[in-house]
Amino acid sequence: MAGMEEIFGINVFNDSVMRQRLPKETYRALHKTIDEGRRLDLEVASVVANAMKDWALERGATHYTHWFQPLNSVTAEKHDAFISPLPGGAVIQEFSGKELVRGEADASSLPNGGLRSTFEARGYTAWDPTSYAFIKDRVLCIPTAYCSYGGEALDKKTPLLRSMEALSRQAVRILHLFGRMDATRVTPTVGPEQEYFLVDKDLFDRRSDLIFAGRTLFGSKPPKGQELGDHFFGTIQTRVQAFMADLNEELWKLGVLAKTEHNETAPAQHEMAPIYSIASVACDHNQITMEMMKKVALRHNLVCLLAEKPFEGVNGSGKHNNWSMFTNTGYNLLEPGDSPHESAQFLLFLTSVIKAVDEYQDLLRASVASAGNDHRLGGCEAPPAIISIFLGDELTEILEALEAGAIYSGREKTDMTVGVHALPKFPRDTTDRNRTSPFAFTGNKFEFRSLGSSASVSDANVVLNTAVAESLRQFADELEKSDDFRKKLHDLIVRNIHEHKRIIFNGNNYSPDWITEAEKRGLLSLPTTVDALPVYTAEKNIRLFETHKVLSGSELRSRRDIGLDSYAKMINIEAETMLMMSRRQILPSVLRYAGELSASCTNLKAAGASLHCGSDLLDELCSETDNLKNRIDSLAKVIARKPDTDPETAAFYARGEVLPAMKVLRESADHLERITDRAFWPFPTYDELLFSVQ
Repeated sequence: MAGMEEIFGINVFNDSVMRQRLPKETYRALHKTIDEGRRLDLEVASVVANAMKDWALERGATHYTHWFQPLNSVTAEKHDAFISPLPGGAVIQEFSGKELVRGEADASSLPNGGLRSTFEARGYTAWDPTSYAFIKDRVLCIPTAYCSYGGEALDKKTPLLRSMEALSRQAVRILHLFGRMDATRVTPTVGPEQEYFLVDKDLFDRRSDLIFAGRTLFGSKPPKGQELGDHFFGTIQTRVQAFMADLNEELWKLGVLAKTEHNETAPAQHEMAPIYSIASVACDHNQITMEMMKKVALRHNLVCLLAEKPFEGVNGSGKHNNWSMFTNTGYNLLEPGDSPHESAQFLLFLTSVIKAVDEYQDLLRASVASAGNDHRLGGCEAPPAIISIFLGDELTEILEALEAGAIYSGREKTDMTVGVHALPKFPRDTTDRNRTSPFAFTGNKFEFRSLGSSASVSDANVVLNTAVAESLRQFADELEKSDDFRKKLHDLIVRNIHEHKRIIFNGNNYSPDWITEAEKRGLLSLPTTVDALPVYTAEKNIRLFETHKVLSGSELRSRRDIGLDSYAKMINIEAETMLMMSRRQILPSVLRYAGELSASCTNLKAAGASLHCGSDLLDELCSETDNLKNRIDSLAKVIARKPDTDPETAAFYARGEVLPAMKVLRESADHLERITDRAFWPFPTYDELLFSVQ
């Protein structure tokens, strides 16, 4: 492998490439668009397009595409060659500014939540110059926004960019009140840690549930899982290490700041964590990361599983969203400094996040809702569906002292000692970490831990950016009218601490007692996707998004309906897959085994042997096979009765009727797996899937 410094970003039309290839005037004009949000002139776009085309051709590209992120949480692309016809049958390679800036895509075939009808197909893709173009598989990929003919956002990128503008606008108002006039822009930054599973492709290909649903719908617990804690941070297996090395190389070529890799808690589970980037770029890079994980895995005869809960009984996979705010002068607004209790600016921005999370806990929960994530949230492996904030002891004590009007003397920093003189001393943090919290402060950022591993990070960050922007807007409105800024600032912080402290919880979020405590505090419990998604169209939430021009009421309704429709369809796919596997694989295999076992028992009895255990096993096998057949029939009837109406009704039916029928069918199948000869079982079991990759 080439050196990292040599390959990093070689397939990205990044700032250094633009500086080399663009005329100075064009480069400066483009940066005014990127840095200040100014409209891009078409003449400038034409110069950029020509330079981008020449660079891409030199790198081996033959096509270009407007790469966008529709509302199904994956990416979309339509490839066009760099060719235009010439007289006499020849061609020339061209790429115009108009082709760079705008493309056209079908706006009715992708999920749109009723914003488009089948006969209303026109949609547009528009270049996002804040994200660098890149080359993937000999195609120049141009990151774009995607909207309908009527201007409605049909993608994940557009509202994210709008929310970033909203946050910047309000944060700059606050900074100017503190005299920081050099701050003209504030950018949210994100570092999404990505968890995933790797399984052998030959085994994957024999499991229809993994192929169609991305997770196992059947599977009995193996003798060993994660009980010993021997996989987490353990030695990385040779085959996995080879995959990780290839993945790093591909990501580095695309400018993705892949930093950390390790084994996660469950067997066959791993994690990749990047260095943070601005939120929109981090979203792009995470989509690229998920795609590359799947592609690179296939090179090693592996399959990368991004489902939130691919295996019952072991930890599922999340995507920890590390979020902060930086000024254009490079200052982290969530950096406490050496004396956080003396930093009024830090405390105000901290309070703005606390207020935002408390007031819009429903939206934060909805932003991570999906059929897959429902299997993960609330287990002792992931944060509960109840949103709360962990601040740690020191920050909590500071806020309590402020509220009480007391003087906080600060915590004395001590050296960490472990009783071994040869080891160096190092300062101990003034507070511990809490991995059970959904929204934890981790030094100079917040870690939103509830995101599912397959999700786009856009949804959660749109909500977070907009909610914090609203807190800052209210703070700025109040402070700008004040004659005594310092007194007003103090009173505002204290009042908001008092009003929103219920959201702060530093204890064990896995404890059943927390559910009772959260209810006493008046915190929302939205346990499933069907409970969570309707909150998008609550009056207060529509008002929030429309106030900051991030999403309209119709755009919010579309996202609610798309989420509910996707939920119902995903569960239906899983249920149909269970029927297929049960009827065509499990039932015939078990009947064959029962027949052979019956014949063996008959032959042995004829020979004079006494085999009570064989008869008992046969009785158990036949009884559970009858249960299986009855439950297959019951699930089939439930599926046949599913309503073909609005998305919410379909989603409620899927949760209330289909999922319970699937659960009892699985219980029978898993019981049969435990008592059936392995040679007869029709597909790979958990012990094979989880422990086969060496």
